[in-house]
Amino acid sequence: MVFRLNSLFINFKINLMEQSKIDLFVSTMNEKFASTNMMAIRSQLEKLDDSRFALLQTLNYKNPTTILIISIFLGYLGIDRFMLGQTGLGILKLLTCGGAGIWTIIDWFIITGKTKEHNYQLFMQHAF
Repeated sequence: MVFRLNSLFINFKINLMEQSKIDLFVSTMNEKFASTNMMAIRSQLEKLDDSRFALLQTLNYKNPTTILIISIFLGYLGIDRFMLGQTGLGILKLLTCGGAGIWTIIDWFIITGKTKEHNYQLFMQHAF
């Protein structure tokens, strides 16, 4: 009986530590993912082992605010699209000077969403 209670206490303590790691990841990465994806990220993290969890923590997630600032100042050169791994769109934006400025202005409004989508795809690619 004492051994069983001790075992249950140890399992509870381990689960509590795992949950705190997940909470820490979610709270520090909250601005880098869309709020609609956070529940899926949390549920995926609960299924992972420690080595995969450590890998997900070391991935190079892009900061949407940084990408927005780069888009404002260098968006007409396509640098924002290059940073998101969209090489074809980056080259097209570079050759057209941001679609004569129109594409650049449109990107100011959608680039943060694209960055969060890129981060989510990167997470899901390495989570499985």
